[in-house]
Amino acid sequence: MPSVFVQGRPTAVYPPLAPEARRGSVRRVTEVGEDVLHKPCRDVTEFGPDLAALIDDMFRTMYVAEGAGLAANQVGVGLRLFVYDCPDDDGVRHVGHIVNPVLDHLEPAARRLLDEGEGCLSVPGATMAVPRPDRAVVRGLDKDGEPLVVEGNGYFARCLAHETDHVNGYVYLDRLSARDRKAALRQSADRRAEVFARRAANARALEEDSGGLTGSRA
Repeated sequence: MPSVFVQGRPTAVYPPLAPEARRGSVRRVTEVGEDVLHKPCRDVTEFGPDLAALIDDMFRTMYVAEGAGLAANQVGVGLRLFVYDCPDDDGVRHVGHIVNPVLDHLEPAARRLLDEGEGCLSVPGATMAVPRPDRAVVRGLDKDGEPLVVEGNGYFARCLAHETDHVNGYVYLDRLSARDRKAALRQSADRRAEVFARRAANARALEEDSGGLTGSRA
């Protein structure tokens, strides 16, 4: 099996960072409680250089923040769009973007729920167990408006479901009990300064092109 899939297609060779990140600029990551994260995003209807530039910025921002995925409303733009660079449970790397994503409904016989740790760049520093299906299929478009289907298992399936939640106006805290939600927010408050210091270091490293980012992406 190929070790990298880009836009759902196998790719023989691919760099450590998506080329889009080299062109983009870092944007501020929105945080839980901001309105843009808690309402459904608008469909993308215009395809062109502005959309491509937003995708570039989102990739760069995702890497600096050590994310596996990032939705447009996490950089303050209320459009149905997300980017990702995420491994699946077989160690295969998946990289790409999806415009106007829709998550397929899978019958119970075609999936099983995994209750595993999940975090969010908009809830910096917090990780909680969230039940998600071990398989996901997302349909949408690419930046040129061409149809796109992306499938994932394990951790990548979790990423696809998490990011589709974002464009529908939900954060993973919405899937937690009241007690677990409070625990996640306490974690975030305790670790927020550390997370932002690491992001600042990553931004400097990427700007200087000094051999990569600090830390590891989750």
